[in-house]
Amino acid sequence: MRKDPPFDMEYVYSTYLLELAESQGARVFNRPRAIRDWNEKMAIARFPQFTPPTVVTRREPLIREFLAEHRDVILKPLDGMGGASVFRVRQDDPNVNVIIETVTHFGRRTSMAQRYIPEIRDGDKRVLLIAGRAVPHSLARIPKPGETRGNLAAGGTGVARALTQRDREIADALGPVLVKEGLLLVGLDVIGDWLTEINVTSPTCFQEITEQTGFNVAGMFMDALQQALR
Repeated sequence: MRKDPPFDMEYVYSTYLLELAESQGARVFNRPRAIRDWNEKMAIARFPQFTPPTVVTRREPLIREFLAEHRDVILKPLDGMGGASVFRVRQDDPNVNVIIETVTHFGRRTSMAQRYIPEIRDGDKRVLLIAGRAVPHSLARIPKPGETRGNLAAGGTGVARALTQRDREIADALGPVLVKEGLLLVGLDVIGDWLTEINVTSPTCFQEITEQTGFNVAGMFMDALQQALR
């Protein structure tokens, strides 16, 4: 099961169909129910020990309180991809009203605010988990000049790096939980020392890591898939 977000109702319908196929004997990876249960933004709330200060709400006053406390935050919808509709907002930003209105659809859409992490300048790291085990290299997606988003779709540059001790700590803690849920392939987003997202719909960066390091990510995935089928 691998389809680009947004995670809309058409996506949900596809998980219903695949879950029905499962009941008739098909093996589906990642599990349809797990994809529905593990929203890519919200899932980090299950691991608060690894996350930056975060609030999830559609209420403007709560976002403003969070902004007043942290002064520099990232505001984003829960169903986006590729950095779409992701805003960096400072307390003195003259556009703060319209940004909050845009992201929350005037209080009708639940959104996420996170404290801005300055280490984004060094890249938004994609840490791949395959059957609960981390690929030994991440892909640090470094924002282009003047940007705060490292997404490759937003013009970021991907640089493969060996996992840090903190990357491994996060991966080792999440891996067994995620694989137990039926999530064979997961992409963790880590900025500095902080977990910011858990990608389950369409994790990328196999090619870039393999091309830059020689590590066969696809081979590791196929080995894990064959083992799961046994």
